[in-house]
Amino acid sequence: MLSVRSIARAFGTRGFRTISPVMFEVGDKIPTGIPGLQEGAPSNKVDLGKEVAKGKNIIVGVPAAFSPACTATHVPGYIEHLQDFKKKGFNQVFVTAVNDAFVTKAWSDSLHCPADVHIIADTQGEFARAGATLFDSKAIFGNDRSIRYALVVDNGEVVKAFAEPDKTGVNVSSAENVLKSLD
Repeated sequence: MLSVRSIARAFGTRGFRTISPVMFEVGDKIPTGIPGLQEGAPSNKVDLGKEVAKGKNIIVGVPAAFSPACTATHVPGYIEHLQDFKKKGFNQVFVTAVNDAFVTKAWSDSLHCPADVHIIADTQGEFARAGATLFDSKAIFGNDRSIRYALVVDNGEVVKAFAEPDKTGVNVSSAENVLKSLD
């Protein structure tokens, strides 16, 4: 018997569900054409699915730009270990946050992100919604945000997924933990 997820995958859609959504899973393709992804300015649109379609890349989801854990440890870990990822054949790290492009640009600048670490504004949470990583965080952040996670992507396909069980911790999805899994 086919599952709803396998039927949806066969038809190339993740939109209709009768079960709880599941975060990007191993074997999923990163979708192309998701609106609202921007880097640096609203005019600089990004198609994350196309960006990760070739080679090995990391996608990191964070709850908020400038939040303490994101700024002090999570993203700095990926910056610090960028060369370790490069030695393992990775091209780039893409960090997504449900924020506007002006905020993510200022955050990227404050973190001194190298050229191969991209802070991407998911302005309306559409990428997070597509991966079922959007959660209700209105009490803390004022709107829905992305859970904290990391994806190892090879030629557009998720090959490893690391989601924080509490949605916001920095253990499972840390750069150090992801690197360890690649040995």
